[in-house]
Amino acid sequence: MKVNSEKTPATDRRSALRGILFALTLICTLTLRADDRSAHLVILANARQPESVTLARFYAEQRGVPAANIIALPLPETESITWRQFIDEVWQPLQDELYRRGWIEGTASDLLDRLGRRRFALTGHRMSYLVACRGVPLRVFNDPTLLELSAGRKIAPQFNKNEAAVDSELSLIALGNHETAALVANPLFAQDGPPTLDAAQIVKVSRLDGPTWESARALVTSALAAERTGLLGRYYVDLKGPHTDGDVWLESVRSQLEAMGYDGDTDREPATFSPAARFDAPALYFGWYAGNLDGPFTREGFRFPPGAVAVHIHSYSAQTLQSEQAAWCGPLVARGVTATVGNVFEPYLQLTHRPNLLLRALGQGKTFGDAAYYALPALSWQALAIGDPLYRPFQVVPAAPRSASAGQAAALAPYAVMREAHLLARRGQKTEALALLRTTLRESPSLPLALTLARWLVADADVSGAAAALEFVGHLKDIRPVDWPLVREAAGLLASGGAAPTALKVYATLARVPAPTPEARRDLLLEARQAADAAGNLAVSLEFSRQLADLAVPGEEKPTVVPKAGVKK
Repeated sequence: MKVNSEKTPATDRRSALRGILFALTLICTLTLRADDRSAHLVILANARQPESVTLARFYAEQRGVPAANIIALPLPETESITWRQFIDEVWQPLQDELYRRGWIEGTASDLLDRLGRRRFALTGHRMSYLVACRGVPLRVFNDPTLLELSAGRKIAPQFNKNEAAVDSELSLIALGNHETAALVANPLFAQDGPPTLDAAQIVKVSRLDGPTWESARALVTSALAAERTGLLGRYYVDLKGPHTDGDVWLESVRSQLEAMGYDGDTDREPATFSPAARFDAPALYFGWYAGNLDGPFTREGFRFPPGAVAVHIHSYSAQTLQSEQAAWCGPLVARGVTATVGNVFEPYLQLTHRPNLLLRALGQGKTFGDAAYYALPALSWQALAIGDPLYRPFQVVPAAPRSASAGQAAALAPYAVMREAHLLARRGQKTEALALLRTTLRESPSLPLALTLARWLVADADVSGAAAALEFVGHLKDIRPVDWPLVREAAGLLASGGAAPTALKVYATLARVPAPTPEARRDLLLEARQAADAAGNLAVSLEFSRQLADLAVPGEEKPTVVPKAGVKK
């Protein structure tokens, strides 16, 4: 852990006074009401980029942050900077401005430490959060010339470096002149008890950033949209990463999401979710371990629903936020995610955000800014949070409308019903849950709702009932790409439920529309031919066989297979 080796010694009387001031600041900072959080939120923008300042003003207007809380400084215009640039052009100008405006408190001097930082005797700060807008540098390169250690301090070789996320370093801007080598333990990590004095020194930093200015603004608007309706959609958890600890965390995530009533799927295969996997309304995604965005996220037109929280554990998930394809955080934001976390350099697994703790804090009603720091073990290190720190995805529990006209988007309304049904079932009211699904389906047929009901009925050995719930699928004429995996699952349930004519009709419809991948099309045709054979329908079986044969015709132009960006190891 880094230590404050350069503090000026104080008398007992001054130390006692400083402790009182810390306590007062702590009480003021950690007991802010929601409106006070906006009033005490500080926004940092790059004055060299007009769009950065515009983004800061937009966020302030949307969240009721006083315009006076915006600090626009002439910052470097690259994502990656040196330590000299960070100290001279980011850290010190920002610290001086925060001190001048009264956001950080204490006593300043004209003395500099060996790195060129001003010496302060700081007593705390008044900020709820510090928000870095797109245009603020992202990460600081390692500088071995600055790794001089204080006497007696030893660091393991893998930690003897000072490369870091800019936001993580700025978390300590009210702490004092910390050493730059290795890391600082986060006093907010997993703290459920009374707040400590150390917590008063930490500034919670979040970032509005992404591949485009529009995607950075959408982090704000989608958060506000989800807060009005509640977070609607399904969960997707992807297990089988390279280390046991990560899978333990993600198993905990899955259990929490089920306890919260969300419908969803868990992938326990070594690879990430298949591009052909069901992935409708992914409001909550937690997984690992691919180097770059892959799977269903790469499908044409893929978008997250408003408010989506997505975390993919990878050492370099946020090495850049300027790309829509490289790594994970930038591509997730480009596709409409509302909140995510990542790492700019190698953090080592135990020092990343813990996804189970992040979800636990959010589920308790905490803001994203608070949850991100609750889940993070180390500061002055590699992790950062991307999204509106004021966002509270679970402050509203979605009501279950009986029709899509109940004030919620038609495409997402069924997911509120699904969540209510799951919560009823968890309370031992399975009969009421089934009645809710059946009633809603009669009034507003919905493929996700029908599949939920069908899955439950199959689990209760009512296969024919499951087929009856899906009978309407046979009348679908147009199948959206996002619905292709759902319709295929419905076809399989229909076939196993004794509704062979409807199942074959659905398979035929699926065979006429583009599949997510060539492999998915081949698998579909094999499955369809098997269903036709089981039903004794030779003509349909031969037609599916013909289509299978066409896939193997030499010289035929085949759809391009986009390889995965990475696989789990």
